[in-house]
Amino acid sequence: MNQHDRIASAFELQKAGSARRRVEFGLAERLAALNALKAAIDRREQDIVAAIAADFAKPEAETIFSEIMPVTQEIAHVRRHLRGWMKPQRMLPTMATFGTSAQIRPEPRGVCLIIAPWNYPFNLMFSPLVSALAAGNSAILKPSEMTPATSRLIAEMVAETFPPELVTVIEGDKDVSQRLLELPFDHIFFTGSPQVGKIVMAAAARNLASVTLELGGKSPTIVGPGADLKKAAQWTAFGRFSNAGQTCIAPDHVFVHQSVAADFTAALRTEITKFYGVEAEQSADFARIVNDHHAARLRGLLDDALKKGAQVIQGGKGDGRFLEPTLIEALTPEMEIDHEEIFGPILPIMTYADIGDPIVTINARPKPLALYVFERDKALIDRVVTETSSGGVSVNAAFLHYTHPGLPFGGVNNSGLGAAHGIHGFRAFSHEKSILTNRFSAVPMLFPPYTERVKRLIRMARRLLG
Repeated sequence: MNQHDRIASAFELQKAGSARRRVEFGLAERLAALNALKAAIDRREQDIVAAIAADFAKPEAETIFSEIMPVTQEIAHVRRHLRGWMKPQRMLPTMATFGTSAQIRPEPRGVCLIIAPWNYPFNLMFSPLVSALAAGNSAILKPSEMTPATSRLIAEMVAETFPPELVTVIEGDKDVSQRLLELPFDHIFFTGSPQVGKIVMAAAARNLASVTLELGGKSPTIVGPGADLKKAAQWTAFGRFSNAGQTCIAPDHVFVHQSVAADFTAALRTEITKFYGVEAEQSADFARIVNDHHAARLRGLLDDALKKGAQVIQGGKGDGRFLEPTLIEALTPEMEIDHEEIFGPILPIMTYADIGDPIVTINARPKPLALYVFERDKALIDRVVTETSSGGVSVNAAFLHYTHPGLPFGGVNNSGLGAAHGIHGFRAFSHEKSILTNRFSAVPMLFPPYTERVKRLIRMARRLLG
């Protein structure tokens, strides 16, 4: 069977079982599927570590912390709350619907497509799958071809854990993704760049499929004059340089108040050295760029910035897929790095005198996926949060909002559409069906023929109901 036929066969198999699954895939079956996934993750933990190390040279602790834990935490949270999420929600009648009962009943969307990116290939594949299964759907998974070891492992784990009519994996390159996007899925969950997100959304529109788009953008960090500089440096260094900066919600650039800029930069350099040593290339705790193409892209961004007047104040050296943690300053709008999402271990630092300046700059750009504020002054924090728009905000931390299962995680406009995690992920993969049952509604009194009496009743109803 060729790849084209295999894709069609996998889709038709899941589509054929949709009606039966809607009836038979209840709470017990969904929990059993989630338990099976958790058992598979526990059983294959060292294989997961090894696969991601093969693709990124990512350290084991970082893989457990950033790839495995988010998925197992999501499973645990869903298992605790799924019964309540699945219950129909009763809605009280209004004056216009007096004499009726109403409820909202969540139902599965059907056959879903989940396309995962390469930067967190395990986490960003299985976290959406948890939500899809919790909502009662089947799913076809498309891992990234740029992380081949992890892609192969995902395919093995899924084949060992689920029947293909419930979950299956299709591996391949962008041509495979394009073929999948031609199929009439009921929901598409895509994580990747805004550019590809537009392609996915256009493809979904042809079949009127609903979408969740987890995209990216240039997530800014603001360090205020009253910030705890050690905390700001620690979280910023962790957020920027974990996974060698290849994180969609990593601090992309820092605006630091001119009164604390020198001290913040010094603290940041101290934290980088503490994390990865004097020679990061020798550190077992620092990951590598995913491939030569992306490494060349990052060096091109850095070279372009340096040619146009930027200055390296830390790092800048690298070879092959290694680029050491790099801090630069003196950016100008002419530089490519000022416009393109960096997605690597380079952090531009810019100073400001008035908080209004970075707010204006942030608002002039596409809305970011995340925004970070380090400051003690609550009024300043509130001003930044109120006067900017972003997918999410962490105050005096980086990444942390992503880990909260009760918060919706997602972007806005250019940085995404829809939300994931917890009940928000459950809702993304559910259709909320409204059901109204008439018992003794008085509305028929307003039906034709429109006699004078009926007209008087309609006028009275209008006065009462507005």
